[in-house]
Amino acid sequence: MTRLVVGLGNPGPEYEWTRHNVGFHVVERLAGEEGAIFEPARRLPGFSGPGNFSFARSKRFDALYVKPLTFMNLSGTAVNALVRELQVDPGSMLVVYDDLDLDLGRLRIRPHGGPGTHNGMRSLVASLGTDRFPRVRVGIGPSRTDAARHVLERFSDAEMPDAEISVAEAADAIRAWLAGEDLESVMTRFHSRWNLGS
Repeated sequence: MTRLVVGLGNPGPEYEWTRHNVGFHVVERLAGEEGAIFEPARRLPGFSGPGNFSFARSKRFDALYVKPLTFMNLSGTAVNALVRELQVDPGSMLVVYDDLDLDLGRLRIRPHGGPGTHNGMRSLVASLGTDRFPRVRVGIGPSRTDAARHVLERFSDAEMPDAEISVAEAADAIRAWLAGEDLESVMTRFHSRWNLGS
C-alpha cells in the first residue's frame, strides 16, 4: 500500500524557512535527495478531488511526499480528500510538523496522539476522524512573544544551522520508516541520537 508522508506548512515564498514550515522543508529534502519533483494534484493518477496539494512520487519507496496548499489551518481538508480517494489507511501516513514545545534541534517521533495546540494537526485529526497515525515533531523553540507571531517568524542566522540539521535528521528518520524499519525501532535509535549530551 502506498504510504503518504505529509509535511505541514504554508504555501508561498514569503513563508520559506519560517518556523511553521519545517514540515514542508523535510518533505522537500526527501524528494530532492531522490531527484523527485513536486507536481500539482491534478497530475496524480487516480485522483479527481480538489487540487489543494502538491506531491512528489518517491523513486525509492512506494510513497508520496505531500504538501497541503490550503494554509495550515485547513491542512486536513487536503489530506482527507487524498486519503479517502486513494483509500490510504491513516496508519500508513506519517505527518511531519513544527512544535514550539520542543527546543530547536530536538525531534520527537510518536505512533499516534492528540494534536495539541498545533492548528494544522487539529485540522488533520478533525478531518480524518482519527489521531491514529505516526508523526515526527520538529522543535522550533518556545515562543518569546506571541505564539502566532513566533511560528511565522523566519529562523535567525544563528538558528539556521540547527534548523537545517533538524530537517536533515527528521528526513533520515522518515526514510528509515519508509525502508521498513518499525516505528518503535526508529524512535529508539533516533531519540538516542538527539538526546546525546542532554
